[in-house]
Parts: sequence; structure tokens; C-alpha cells
Amino acid sequence: MMGPLDPVAVAPEGASYEPFDPGYVRDVVDEVFGPNMHAWFRPRVLGAHRLPTHGPVLLAGNHSGNAFPYDAMIVDALLWERDGFRPGLKFRSVFEKELALAWWMRPFGLDNFWRRCGGVDATFDNIDRLLEAGRRVIYYPEGVPGIGKGFFRRYELQRFSTSFVVLAARHDVPVHPLYIVNAEWIVPFCFTLRPVDWLVDRLLHVPFLPLPMAALGIAFPFAWYLAFPIRLVAVVGESIDVRGMLRKVAGVSPERAERAHFRAVADEIRAHMQRELDVQVDRHGARPYHARSLRRELERAVRERRLTRVLPTGWPAGFIRFERDRHRGPARSRLHALARDWDLVGFYLPFGWPVLSATRALRKPPYGYRGMRADERREREGAFVWKLAERPLPPL
Repeated sequence: MMGPLDPVAVAPEGASYEPFDPGYVRDVVDEVFGPNMHAWFRPRVLGAHRLPTHGPVLLAGNHSGNAFPYDAMIVDALLWERDGFRPGLKFRSVFEKELALAWWMRPFGLDNFWRRCGGVDATFDNIDRLLEAGRRVIYYPEGVPGIGKGFFRRYELQRFSTSFVVLAARHDVPVHPLYIVNAEWIVPFCFTLRPVDWLVDRLLHVPFLPLPMAALGIAFPFAWYLAFPIRLVAVVGESIDVRGMLRKVAGVSPERAERAHFRAVADEIRAHMQRELDVQVDRHGARPYHARSLRRELERAVRERRLTRVLPTGWPAGFIRFERDRHRGPARSRLHALARDWDLVGFYLPFGWPVLSATRALRKPPYGYRGMRADERREREGAFVWKLAERPLPPL
């Protein structure tokens, strides 16, 4: 555990780097995210027995939600929970670099959250190295267009990247489709505009702006992380032999394949996954909110006096207090508990983002970054692009 004033080690280039913290993730799932996830989203993973227990393997899923990437967070947590929280079996989720560079794109601004939970920046070279090292990888071939396509195009798979086809063929790894159902209803009234997305990506490092939800999130910071109580279902499909598909679809051996051949296979996989996704939506998507199970979970939360923690309005305070409590002693009283976290009111103030930003700069750790060098703060926040060629993972 890092103390509130402990210096942050800045690793030299070429040194191994492993930000994944199994103890932290277990505690987050057990004490914060898990209870909220199981009560609010009531998720299930079906077909996980199809996954090999060791890598390399690519799990390729559809992405959705029109808001924060809760679908990816839930699947990641469920799979590791299913594997008994064993560090060696953790899937490494690859994520867009913007999620680390912008603090408001990290859950509730938590430092280096994606990487501490096992994530790795989504670059071609990084995924190549993960598979070469025998890792199990979760990848979303639609990329940002998948999660940002808007509710009116729900369950319409966007154009797949060819990267995963190239890498699966190169390393001869199985690709397991992952069909995520009901996440499209997390924020079921948003749309996106490409000119607006282009502008906010360059100004704020936000890859897309869901409208009108973003306007509410700008006015009230806590609303940036709101989610409707969908019942998420994730289905793992049968493995796809990419090398075999290159021979069948493109008529070439993997060693002689060119870009057009990889594009043809990526399009074929997308068409296959679209058909199967439609089947799973028919099977599991008729009642995305499933009011009966939600009522049962909320009644249980009321009995156990944890309703304020289960509701999304309470998630910013719950996650951040949990994070801070790992670096500080217990509060002396209820009043002291409120007073030392006074800055969290910024999440609920109209246009409270400046309050949150200013307090991060002015308060000492674990509440902020006062007294830290710029490179120490950057390291603690994780506000950089992680390239495995420069900072490799230690061997399994």
C-alpha cells in the first residue's frame, strides 16, 4: 500500500512495468464495484467454459452503452471473479489511450485506474507483444465507434479493425466472439455528431460526446457516470480459426496474406458476429431492465442500508472514499468523515468541474497532488501512453 506522502517511483525506459495490482482489484470488486455491479446491472456471463484457461487467446466483443464503458468493466470483473481472482488468469483488456490521458475519462478520476485493473493501452505493437507473451486479451474490434454510435444504431456492429485478424493469424491464436446484450440501454437516448466528436477529441481528449447526456454531465459532474439499471448478459461464442478463414475466404495462406485479404476476413467475422449477436439479442434482450430482479435487489439494499451506495448517484463518493481509505487512517467521527472529503461536493455542484480540478491541484495526497513533481504526478495519474516496447511487462 502506498502511503499518502510516499514518493512515486518514475521507472526508467526499458525497465519492466506492471501496474496491475491484484489486491487492489480484488478489494474494489469485493467492496465497491462488485456489490454495485451485481445489484444494479445483475450481470451474467454465459459460455465462459469455452475459453481456454491459458493464453494466448483473443476475446473480441461488441461495444456499446453510449456513455462510460461499463460493459467492458463488468465483463472484465466477471471473468476474473469466475477465475477465482488468480493473477495469472487475468484477461488483459486493451483500452483507448484517451481513457488514461484525460482524468475525467478514468472512473471518478481515480489514478491510473485502467492499468491498475489490468488494462493495457490499445496499440498494435502492445497487443502483438501481449499475444507473443501468451496473455489472454480482451479486445473490442469496433473501437470507439462501437460505444459511441448512439442508441438509434443499437446492436449495429461498426466496421471492424483488421488489427486483430493480422495478429490472430500471426500468432495462430483462437478468437472467441463475445456478445454483450442490453448494454445499449445504459443510456438509451443519446446520439453523436462527428464534427462535435472531432472537436472534443482534440480539445479535451474525449473520443466522443454523447448528446444530450453530455450536457447534463457538464452541468453536474456526477451525471457523467450515470447508468440505467440494465441486466447485462455476455455470451462467449465458439472460437474462430482466423488462419483457416484466410484460406477459405481469401484463398491465401497466412504467410502470403495482404491487407485486402485481412480486410475480407475482418468483414466476414463482423458479418458472422452480427448474425450471432442478433440471435442473442432475441434471446436475452426482450427485457433489458428486468424490473422484477431490479426491485428485488433494491429491496435488499434498503434492508441492508446500502441503497445510497448502490444507486449511481453515490458511486463517485463511494469509489473515491474507498481509494482514499487505503492511504489513511479511520475517521474519528461521522463529522470528521464528511469534513475530510469535503471536496467531493464538487461532483454534485452545478458546473462543479472547476472545484474538482482545483482541489486536486491544491490538496495534498491522498486527496490531491500538492507538493508532487510534474513527473511524479504524471506517473501517479497514469497520464501517458504506455508502450510495451519501452516499458515491458515482466514475464508470466
